[in-house]
Amino acid sequence: MSQSFVDLTAIAYMVSAVLFILSLRGLSSPESSRQGNMFGMIGMTIAVVTTILNPEIVSYDWIIGAIIIGGGIGFIIARKIAMTDMPQLVAAFHSLVGLAAVFVAGSAFLNPGAFGITDAMGTMFMASKIEMALGIAIGAITFSGSVIAFLKLQGTMSGAPIMLPARHVINAAIGAAIIAGIALFAADQNVEFGGLNVFWIVTLLAFIIGFLLIIPIGGADMPVVVSMLNSYSGWAAAGIGFTLQNTALIVTGALVGSSGAILSYIMCKAMNRGFISVILGGFGSDSGAPSGPMGAETRPVKQGSADDAAFIMKNAGKVIIVPGYGMAVAQAQHALKEMGDMLKEAGVDVAYAIHPVAGRMPGHMNVLLAEANVSYDEVFELEDINSEFAGADVAFVIGANDVTNPAAKTDPQSPIFGMPILDVEKAGTVLFIKRSMSSGYAGVDNELFFRDNTMMLFADAKKMVEDVIKALH
Repeated sequence: MSQSFVDLTAIAYMVSAVLFILSLRGLSSPESSRQGNMFGMIGMTIAVVTTILNPEIVSYDWIIGAIIIGGGIGFIIARKIAMTDMPQLVAAFHSLVGLAAVFVAGSAFLNPGAFGITDAMGTMFMASKIEMALGIAIGAITFSGSVIAFLKLQGTMSGAPIMLPARHVINAAIGAAIIAGIALFAADQNVEFGGLNVFWIVTLLAFIIGFLLIIPIGGADMPVVVSMLNSYSGWAAAGIGFTLQNTALIVTGALVGSSGAILSYIMCKAMNRGFISVILGGFGSDSGAPSGPMGAETRPVKQGSADDAAFIMKNAGKVIIVPGYGMAVAQAQHALKEMGDMLKEAGVDVAYAIHPVAGRMPGHMNVLLAEANVSYDEVFELEDINSEFAGADVAFVIGANDVTNPAAKTDPQSPIFGMPILDVEKAGTVLFIKRSMSSGYAGVDNELFFRDNTMMLFADAKKMVEDVIKALH
């Protein structure tokens, strides 16, 4: 390979890295997210083109075929996927990144000479063995963990935690075995147990612990799981970048890994949760079968209709709308936007309040509101709008539950105690749309339902909002 090409490759990869950094910066805000996406796409295009122009490539048949097949599948999925299914799509993509890391590391193990990671005697360099083993272990954990997350988010598997007996002991034993296996492989790549190379044993154990880590995690902790798996996928890519000696992959993986870790920390802080406690089998479960409007609860609640809600909001000075996962399930964001516009035309001040962990992934509600073309200027995060609920005439809660539950502030025995919540109970009137009285994903009854200033609107979120729109007309 000529020195000029090496220099040009280094420059191109540096440009890609800068664009990736600008992309992350852009994605930190809804207003600049489109520009951030564009920077990311340009950076990835430069990195891919630079890589495939490598003169050491012997044949492009498999490369072109993979690009056509993978690109075609990605294009079709992106065109058809509903915004409400975005969390499980993200989980699925994470699983593919992890699986790619496993395939690359496995290929390097089977033919290390082709990857340039051997000495003159054909023995792999120790550093390469460590990088390869870490890459395949993290990749396997990412794949299997993401598969479970996908199944939970898709509803194929219950979102309730599955608590295996002695799970902490089992996980600790498997984790120790993986570390020991990596150490043995680094010392001698040919160590075998029962005829199976220690490298493949590490891989198998990593697949297993990936399943075991995510199965006990309930729906309430899903935003943390998604961001955590995002971090894992980045570190897996970085590890394989060392094996492939690809600077762009190392930098990209490190950026994704570190940003995902920071996001996981932010999510845990938003729930007043310890990151380790989430990973070791967080709280939360789906409630049982949906109950009727009064369910098993005998305390009276104030029920209202769409006409009641329309009358109250039309005569309000300020309405704060609080969207949650129920809005996503009902795909009510477009109807909600129309309702908000009608209220503004009637002279009502309308704002949207977003809790950091509302939905099934970070930014889930922001994405849905953006799809409905809700102005960014009307959307506020918890810390920016919480003080305004006391001055609001109406808090319109659509499908949010745990993130509005006063028990987080008043009940030290509650599993959500200490989690920052949206102070909707301070509004003059709370209009709460839910299908039933069932608890949220944390499995905790919401005391807000029984407050004197709360009116329950039992219905599908989209149907109720559409009925409110008709009443406003």
